Amino acid sequence: MSVTGSWRTNRLVLASLIAAGVLNMALMYVLPGAETVPFHLVWIGLSIIYGLTTWRLLPMVAVLGLVALITGYILVHHAQMGAIGWEESTEVPLMTAVFAVMVWHVRRRQQMTAEVARLADSERRRAESRDRFVRLASHELRTPITIARGYTELVRAATADPAVQEDTRIVLEELDRLAGITQRLVTLVQVQGEDARREGDVDRAMTEIVLRWRPTADRLWAVRSAIGRAVFDPDRLKAVLDCLLENAIKCTAPRDRIAVVGTGTRDEWTIAVTDTGSGMPPETVAALSADGAAIPVSRSSGTGLGLAIVRAVVRSWNGTLEIHSTPGAGTTVTLRFPRLVARPAPDGVAGMSPAMSAGGDG
Repeated sequence: MSVTGSWRTNRLVLASLIAAGVLNMALMYVLPGAETVPFHLVWIGLSIIYGLTTWRLLPMVAVLGLVALITGYILVHHAQMGAIGWEESTEVPLMTAVFAVMVWHVRRRQQMTAEVARLADSERRRAESRDRFVRLASHELRTPITIARGYTELVRAATADPAVQEDTRIVLEELDRLAGITQRLVTLVQVQGEDARREGDVDRAMTEIVLRWRPTADRLWAVRSAIGRAVFDPDRLKAVLDCLLENAIKCTAPRDRIAVVGTGTRDEWTIAVTDTGSGMPPETVAALSADGAAIPVSRSSGTGLGLAIVRAVVRSWNGTLEIHSTPGAGTTVTLRFPRLVARPAPDGVAGMSPAMSAGGDG
């Protein structure tokens, strides 16, 4: 219904209620001893009218006083005639008090609703400003990083001085690290945005993601999964696994093992990323596992943005994050997600594909 149509409907309803109220007052007057029903219908109509409109305090008090005066006069008049007992006239102050309490509750609720809407709108604007800042800052940083990297590579290629070679190597590493930070900032904003999950083959997605990492590091890579089809967002799954695998590479040495294992049941599906690297002490694991706690940041582990991305996705999918680590023996990060009711699959996606298993040495 259009705004104009809704306004016309409300005006028609209000006119009908006002007419009904006037009619019921007339019936109260002409039916001495039988005014109970029209009396209560008058007050019910007044309550409905108040619920359909937004009254200021003074008009509301004026209308309330007018209705109480008219209905009170009629009841007193009938009591003087002997048609009803004088105790019936107490209905007027009682109904006035009930209406006043209702008005107080409604106005209080309206104020609370307005405050909640204001806070929600303020939070939305802050989130939009933050996201816009991150996107703009990340975009503006990419150009100078690319330019600085190009000039550094030119300097590195133009000299054979070992000192210059070492200095430029450090500069290039720092520029690469800065580029990675800007990309993760963008990813973090993206995973906190709208979630576009759909039904798909988790096993295939996991295998493709892990196989992309095999050429990047000399590790013993393995991936196997029996999750099957589930409702998930492939881009967010890629962001999560990329963060976990990058951290696993940082914490391992050449020929260490990195394995990604997916399992599934009727109610949930699980992804476990295990490495045989340096591991972490218990206090670090406890700090990383505490949802909402500050993420420990070190030179070796990075900025902590990776785990923030993982947490954001896990939270948006109503999942859980578990970290188990033993110093010197390795770390296992386990993600658990509930299975959701499958949404209609897009064209070209149908049936169930078999579980996949892939593995090998890097």
